[in-house]
Amino acid sequence: MSHHFVKAITLSVFLLAGTAHSLHAAEAKTDVAVAESAATVSINGASAEELASAMNGVGLKKAQAIVSYRDQYGPFTEIEQLKEVPGIGSALVERNVMRLKL
Repeated sequence: MSHHFVKAITLSVFLLAGTAHSLHAAEAKTDVAVAESAATVSINGASAEELASAMNGVGLKKAQAIVSYRDQYGPFTEIEQLKEVPGIGSALVERNVMRLKL
């Protein structure tokens, strides 16, 4: 009986170790996805397509408005200045501030 008990314990340890490894691998993939989604884009140098793909809640139309504003008034001097672009509000800027750089 004790031989079967030892086998059961050994098997349990190996199964738990495998599960822990799988969980660690899943966490690592999540960390990479978060890092990739947090990549920054320059509001002074990016194209409308780049802005649309990098910014949460910004499609091509709003991204084109950002580029048009930049072309008309010159480079942005701070991220908060995006609020001056028609169609870009405070909530949108706050949601994307970590994705943006000058």
